[in-house]
Amino acid sequence: MDILERLHNYGLVPVIKITDVKNAVPLAKALANGGLNCAEITFRTACAKEAIKAVTDALPDMLVGAGTVLTPEQADEAWEAGAKFIVSPGLNPKVVKHCIDKGYPILPGCATPSEVEQAIELGLKAVKFFPAEAAGGLNMIKSMSAPYGAIKFMPTGGINEDNMLSYLSFNKIIACGGSFMVKDSLIDAGKFDEIEALTRSAVMKMLGFKLVHVGINCENKDEALKGAQLIAGLFGLDTKVGNSSTFVGTEFELMHKPYYGKNGHIAIATNFPDRARAYLEAQGIEFIEESAGYDEKGELKVIYMKEEICGFALHLVKKK
Repeated sequence: MDILERLHNYGLVPVIKITDVKNAVPLAKALANGGLNCAEITFRTACAKEAIKAVTDALPDMLVGAGTVLTPEQADEAWEAGAKFIVSPGLNPKVVKHCIDKGYPILPGCATPSEVEQAIELGLKAVKFFPAEAAGGLNMIKSMSAPYGAIKFMPTGGINEDNMLSYLSFNKIIACGGSFMVKDSLIDAGKFDEIEALTRSAVMKMLGFKLVHVGINCENKDEALKGAQLIAGLFGLDTKVGNSSTFVGTEFELMHKPYYGKNGHIAIATNFPDRARAYLEAQGIEFIEESAGYDEKGELKVIYMKEEICGFALHLVKKK
């Protein structure tokens, strides 16, 4: 899995400034415990290189990038410290070419069509869009995506829990960078439990898990229709007969023959099934690959987990 795919799966990239190296590892652990095993540590402080090394040594599985990289020398320092990708606030051809020659994945900052064209000319597949909100926000990204459909963006600057979903819902955006869950005041005060809680809140809002229906396995279509009529009559719900199942309202699905799960299944809707899958896999959850369904764009829309709970399978489904 390449760096861009990993960034896409996380969806959110905490942008952090470390002024005291002793805070680096506790902060990284708080982010990972909150559901984001990634971070961009900026070269805005003298201890950035040391902080990157501390985190990558302590948490080798964490995807750590170096931000605010302004020179080839800083890029080399970051890579030697263990950084896995480089981010710069602007597009400096000298820095970009150096990183490409060295094999460092880099996302330079771009805010105009001319800068995007330079990035494409340099062979890049993704760029940082900075400063996102000040440079026109999502509307600007959508406008630039029309003529430059092959390039993807990681917007940073003004991203918060209120606007991140609108950005992430656009398929040309791989992830959003932000510092709203890692405020300097919390880091300096050592309030890593609060950072963990803010991170978890952001991840849960991004994924948007919601119970949408319960599926009940029936032996055949006749049994399913009989059960559907009973439930509909009890609760005043409408029925809709399909090819493989009958829905009662939106809450119950009666299968015309046994499907996944001993007793049936529970459908959990999410804003982003691919990111939800990655989030759950990081917790050790396995999925049934042959159960995966994709839309016309090739994006995941449904997939079942391997493990059942009390005789019910669970599956993710794209939220409508």
